[in-house]
Amino acid sequence: MQYIQQPQAIEAKSFDIIGEIIRETRPEYQFASPLHEAIIKRVIHTTADFDWLDILWFSDDALERLCAALSRPSIIYTDTTMALSGINKTLLATFGGECRCYISDPRVVAEAKAQGITRSMAAVDIAVTEESEKVFVFGNAPTALFRLLEHDVAVSGVVGVPVGFVGAAESKNALTKSALPAIAALGRKGGSNVAAAIVNAMLYYLQGAR
Repeated sequence: MQYIQQPQAIEAKSFDIIGEIIRETRPEYQFASPLHEAIIKRVIHTTADFDWLDILWFSDDALERLCAALSRPSIIYTDTTMALSGINKTLLATFGGECRCYISDPRVVAEAKAQGITRSMAAVDIAVTEESEKVFVFGNAPTALFRLLEHDVAVSGVVGVPVGFVGAAESKNALTKSALPAIAALGRKGGSNVAAAIVNAMLYYLQGAR
């Protein structure tokens, strides 16, 4: 049986196919920049969903601010261990950054129970108190995104792509109306895999720019 076995070759072929489909089905589509293209294509590669051409929203300063933060020592806070697992932490570390997820932290578990809130909310409460340059990456929990917006704190960037039917679209819509540098998924779609793909696309772009 003949099939591609080398991981890099599989990925390269996938991106070739994605490019061909976009040219054939959306010949008028224009990417805003090479990085914009890299992010959207990586999300499509992760999901096999071409709706991402139209539903991934970027604030005017999102890419500049997020890339600046990722290129120097900063901390990415995720709402799920899945997003944490999907982010290329080895590459992130070469820029002096690290990734944290507090969803199972005993402090979070205790605070969530005491306050009657989600652990995702309690995790944000702890994260915002830490001394660091912060990037928040949410792929699952709308409550985490709502909580961050309630804190009204300055952060270096937000990737807000919670998936679901309860609060997901609303939380992301609220993010688009905030002053935070952000990337958001419009509507119900999203996910931790999408969140990680967005971060990785920026990291790979920064790696190539060195």
